[in-house]
Amino acid sequence: MLQHVWERACQSRYLTNTIIATDDARVYETARSFGATVRMTRNDHTSGTDRVAEVASSENAEIVVNIQGDEPLIDPAAIDAAILPLVHDPEIVMGTLMKRIENPREIDDPNVVKVVTDRNGDAIYFSRSAIPFVRDSAAAIPLAPRFKHIGLYVYRRDFLLRYSELPVGPLELAERLEQLRAIENGFSIRVVETEYDSMGVDTPADLDRAEALFAASIMLGVKS
Repeated sequence: MLQHVWERACQSRYLTNTIIATDDARVYETARSFGATVRMTRNDHTSGTDRVAEVASSENAEIVVNIQGDEPLIDPAAIDAAILPLVHDPEIVMGTLMKRIENPREIDDPNVVKVVTDRNGDAIYFSRSAIPFVRDSAAAIPLAPRFKHIGLYVYRRDFLLRYSELPVGPLELAERLEQLRAIENGFSIRVVETEYDSMGVDTPADLDRAEALFAASIMLGVKS
């Protein structure tokens, strides 16, 4: 699975270097076995962002992308879409992705993080609850589209290195969502809409589903 993530990330047009960061010797050896660049990090990090920041501190890249290692079907075009706003606007310090919710059951699922944005495309709030809340459904037709957050992050390096030092606020503590730290401390997060639907692998059932989807994508590629 890790190799699939790495190979797809390497297909991004705008990533000039792809590094796997881990504190696990087994992951380290596996990554080396398929030729990836890999860095061992401290084992006391509280989040993936902190781990990425440690690696970024020894690199000179101006923009850093944090891709989860459990996304074997990550779309290289989605990575590029998240990067582009920071390339074009030096004032943007952080970016991420969102996808329109098509399955109504996801709206009230606390495991699906929702996001709302302003007219500039910056995040107003992320929540495990349904946002926006529709008070009067009859009067709200047509309903505004709902979006879920896709957990890929892009940072300007200087901001990333300061991120772990920002104070943790009550919203982050309540929702258990580290991206709220930026909003609570007055920083904007540019959110780009994508068609890519995140599918993290956290359980054996998730792994079975990912393997089936990956096999299907290979078959489609052969037929085309």
